[in-house]
Amino acid sequence: MSVTLPLVTGRSRPRRARGTLGPVGTAALVVVVAMVLLAALAPWLAPYPVDQQDLQHPYAGPSPEHWLGTDATGRDILSRLLWGARTSLGGPALVVALSLAVGLPIGLSAAWRGGLLDAVLARVLDVIFAVPGILVAVLAVAVFEPGLAPAVIALAVAYLPYVARTARAAARAQRHLPYVEALELQGMGGLRICARHVLPNILGVVLAQVPVAFALALVDLASLSFLGLAVQAPAADWGVLVSDNAALLQGHPEQAVYAGLAIVTTVVALTFLGDRLTEGRPAARLRREKR
Repeated sequence: MSVTLPLVTGRSRPRRARGTLGPVGTAALVVVVAMVLLAALAPWLAPYPVDQQDLQHPYAGPSPEHWLGTDATGRDILSRLLWGARTSLGGPALVVALSLAVGLPIGLSAAWRGGLLDAVLARVLDVIFAVPGILVAVLAVAVFEPGLAPAVIALAVAYLPYVARTARAAARAQRHLPYVEALELQGMGGLRICARHVLPNILGVVLAQVPVAFALALVDLASLSFLGLAVQAPAADWGVLVSDNAALLQGHPEQAVYAGLAIVTTVVALTFLGDRLTEGRPAARLRREKR
């Protein structure tokens, strides 16, 4: 007598979220969305081309023509801030995307297979985790050449442990649940179970870490650009704008102040958003581990 098992999946019935973002989380989300829109619409919002110079009006103050003034060569500061948002936000987005693309499969593989593979991957992740991300980026730039691409790839490697360890812990919690055992008894392969059932169930936990990881990557890339190791002057980037020493020495810190405020505002908004999405616990742990 044969027994047919009912089809069991890991997709649970949609349920309401535990809570809302709240006023602070909503405000943070609005700020993040606004920054992304400003970066995306920079070609249309910027009043001047990013590299247009006006040597007759260096260090001009705010005016109807230049709302935030001009820099040493008469370039419009507002235009450079808007264009700089594209690399300042695009770089961290690439870091997070690459770390997710590689870290998720690693975490799932370690949790599913267990045993020797899990132990080896865990030790490799521990080694990578022990090295500060910005140090990895500096080493990569030293081996290759200063630029955004080496810095992004190096930081993506450095951020792998955050994604992989989160995915591994969440997947291990799913590994021995009844629905997984039922799917295995029905003859479904491990790759299919992970892709169609385990991954959708853990994706929310992993993606909740993205805002905080994005904020950390933004700070790291801005620091590298400030040091001249990522985005290079005269390109418009918030880190590059902050590093305008000539303007600071001549008593014109406006450009650096505006760029610094943009960085701080975005990082604070992302941090608050991440705290609300993770209810404070994983985000706070991620920041402690990063230090």
